[in-house]
Amino acid sequence: MTDLIHTEKELVQSLREYIKAEESKLTAVKSWASKLDALTRLATSDPEGYLAHPVNAYKLMKRLNTEWSELESLVLQNPSDGFIGNISVHRQYFPDAEDETGAAKALMRLQDTYQLDSEAFSKGKLPGVHSNAVLTVDDCFDMGKTAYNDADYYHAVLWFQQALKQLDDGEEAVVTKAEILDYLSYSVYQMGDIPRAIELTRRLVAVDPSHERAGGNLRYFERLLSKQLNEMNQAYQPASEEPIQLGTYTRPKDHLPERESYEALCRGEGLQMTEARRSRLFCRYQDGRGSPRLLLKPMKEEDEWDSPHIVRYLEMLSDEEIEKIKELAKPRLARATVRDPKTGVLTTANYRVSKSAWLEAEEDPVIERVNQRIEDITGLTVQTAELLQVANYGVGGQYEPHFDFSRMSDVEAGGATVFPDFGAAIWPRKGTSVFWYNLFRSGEGDYRTRHAACPVLVGSKWVSNKWIHERGQEFRRPCGLTEVD
Repeated sequence: MTDLIHTEKELVQSLREYIKAEESKLTAVKSWASKLDALTRLATSDPEGYLAHPVNAYKLMKRLNTEWSELESLVLQNPSDGFIGNISVHRQYFPDAEDETGAAKALMRLQDTYQLDSEAFSKGKLPGVHSNAVLTVDDCFDMGKTAYNDADYYHAVLWFQQALKQLDDGEEAVVTKAEILDYLSYSVYQMGDIPRAIELTRRLVAVDPSHERAGGNLRYFERLLSKQLNEMNQAYQPASEEPIQLGTYTRPKDHLPERESYEALCRGEGLQMTEARRSRLFCRYQDGRGSPRLLLKPMKEEDEWDSPHIVRYLEMLSDEEIEKIKELAKPRLARATVRDPKTGVLTTANYRVSKSAWLEAEEDPVIERVNQRIEDITGLTVQTAELLQVANYGVGGQYEPHFDFSRMSDVEAGGATVFPDFGAAIWPRKGTSVFWYNLFRSGEGDYRTRHAACPVLVGSKWVSNKWIHERGQEFRRPCGLTEVD
């Protein structure tokens, strides 16, 4: 996306050059028009007298035979060719409809995780961030349409309502109030709020009495409500006059059972870090059990959690190493995949939104050095480990709770790694790495280590992962006496 920023700047420059060329052409045409206007006005006042002079007769022949042809050529010139050619070259790198939809859904994901209302987004009011990035009425309407087309009426209602609010506040827009009310009333109906659907549809009829669906929808909603009230033996209660906002409707449940606890941890809520637990956490110098490479400069190690034991290593990567790793990875970043449990085929999934690349030790001395450092501080061989993976979590990037290692960059907000099972949140800190065992010594999985990468609210999170396999560790991490040692 950073490349697209520079592309857009280049296109704006190309557009300005096109405008300059069009203005230059128009100036020349205007000059011709002014000159010819004066000539024709003089000639038509007394045609025979004008043509009686041989020079005027000659110049008329010349103008009509030569100069009007030159003017025709000037008018037929197309200054847009350069701009059209430039945009055609760059179009192959433009985001497509799927990318736009993905970005919209990313905003909704952030909205849910960090409990932000639509107005906070539309006015650029994100936690700890002051920005002039705003969403217009049309932007909010398009957000609603994205959710609506996905039958996600919960988010559709929130965004259509925000579009309506901004329009009612006097903001200019392409979309009409009738269009917004049409979509909003039906979305509210789909959320089961028939009284409010009736009230919104009545507003629609008042705004556009000839609307093709409004009258029919209104009669249908009124019959439906009357039937429900009769069945429940209740009296009619008018719709609430309170505007729809975050919390008006309950978000539908989805596939993730720990959704609420996961998102609470992402917000820094529900953390199980007690004073007693904190008293058991220490920091120390780690020489990797006497590794010669760490004797003179041991690694700074901090406890992040006691059980399961999670540690953070400070100054794991230098700024220069981080930039080199990003430089190597960037050209190869591709949408991260997961293995389909039914087919075994690698595929993209909505619960893992990031781009990743894999780097081999032979590619650059920095990768080889990082792999050696990991081996030194963990005491485990990386000969059987997977390649170094580099991942980037951009707008709304996340990885929902899953079973399966290190942090490279700071982010301004969001982006924690959380453990819903025991209520821990590990926040990103540039240049540090976090390490834990997800297997017991016996090789059995430690199900407590199910974890998630929270959506990045503001910023861009770069992460490097190294998955170390148990094979080859038989003498470095031998089995314990029980299955859960």
